[in-house]
Amino acid sequence: MNPTKVLILMGSKSDAPVVEKAEAVLREFGVPFVTLVRSAHRTPEATVRAVKEAEEAGCEVFICAAGMAAHLAGVVCSKTMRPVIGLPVAAGPLNGQDALYSTVMMPPGLPVATVGINAGRNAGLLAVQVLATHEETLREKLLADRRAQAAAILGEASGD
Repeated sequence: MNPTKVLILMGSKSDAPVVEKAEAVLREFGVPFVTLVRSAHRTPEATVRAVKEAEEAGCEVFICAAGMAAHLAGVVCSKTMRPVIGLPVAAGPLNGQDALYSTVMMPPGLPVATVGINAGRNAGLLAVQVLATHEETLREKLLADRRAQAAAILGEASGD
């Protein structure tokens, strides 16, 4: 069995529709992952335990999806030296803007890469890019994906 390369944590089950987009990308590229529901505020000990267990299982990248008081990525970042990708989720009266600011405005020394609100696909692609820095097969798949995106745009532009 392949070691888990990516751990996806979501603050609540309501974040699942956004997380599913990241999961689809990881499946598409053949990246082993695990998804868990963990809350920075309601289950802090379980969150820290999940990070440590994932590292022991070979995890190289974390994706943290959360809405409203989105401190999950920051908590994870404080407990690992591996890359953390924050995925703000549109929720509550501010429709994800609060989650975006909570995720992107980390204190000096604790960087979290942050994608756009509800940008699950980009979170998955960024995780693949991080892994592709040392995995040639993933790098080749990413290049093919970029070429396909360009071909689709060029085909639309020419009316084909």
